Amino acid sequence: MPDLRANELLGYPSDARLLIVNADDFGVYHAVNEAVLRALTDGVARSTTLMVPCPWALHAMRLLRDHPEIAFGVHLTVVAEFPDYRWGPLSTRQAVPSLLDETGSFYSNDRQAELLARAKLDEVEAEFRAQIEVVLAAGLRPTHLDWHCLRDGGRPDVFDLTLGLATEYGLALRVFDQAPIERLQREGLPTNDHGVVDSTRLPTTDKTARFVRMLRELPAGLSEWAVHPGLGTAEARTIDGWWAKRAADLRFLVSREVRETVAAEGIVLLDYSALQAVWDKNRARRPA
Repeated sequence: MPDLRANELLGYPSDARLLIVNADDFGVYHAVNEAVLRALTDGVARSTTLMVPCPWALHAMRLLRDHPEIAFGVHLTVVAEFPDYRWGPLSTRQAVPSLLDETGSFYSNDRQAELLARAKLDEVEAEFRAQIEVVLAAGLRPTHLDWHCLRDGGRPDVFDLTLGLATEYGLALRVFDQAPIERLQREGLPTNDHGVVDSTRLPTTDKTARFVRMLRELPAGLSEWAVHPGLGTAEARTIDGWWAKRAADLRFLVSREVRETVAAEGIVLLDYSALQAVWDKNRARRPA
């Protein structure tokens, strides 16, 4: 169990229950963009992460410019999971061949092991940098980095690379597992104290009731829920086998019961800007 240091690092009492609700996959397709925006403006989501290589990323970036109050991170993407809806690198394909399948797209998620075996670290860095730089060039200022489909980067060297990029760009980093959580908190860098809850791994049936129970049982310290809201449109049903999971996420995120439970339980909803401020201040303390 982590030492529950995030409260101290963020300036909250030790018994405070802090929660980041981060809406993943902003930019992947239109129905997700509309649902993420609604979850942020009308629901309990407080942060999102942008998939820069995806076809609807430009639309998502326009929404972020229209809503500068929204905290967002870069959802570093080298996986394209849908069989009939593909995307590839922002770098030239000649620059990152180890990241690409035989069609020139990123590998699908069911071939993640093959990707991780082949991916060259310098090519991963080139693509990750390209995605961050496109966001900055658009005049947007992210709060954090995380990975699409690759839990803690998928490999230790990819994790360390991304940690270095977060330090360089003055951003926070989302981490999932206990060992990196404890490592970063020992360095004075706030992360979630508890493993990230991935909404796609929870049953779709009665999801709102399940999350209400989870709110009532939320432990002290900083927790994070990675949620995946979407609309059940024809577009979503055609592209995405997860469309029903995403629609269930949106229902609970905007439900009155969830908002009332957060208030009744005294849960503090945060976005990643609170973490970023401490990370940026303390980044000089991190080893090179």
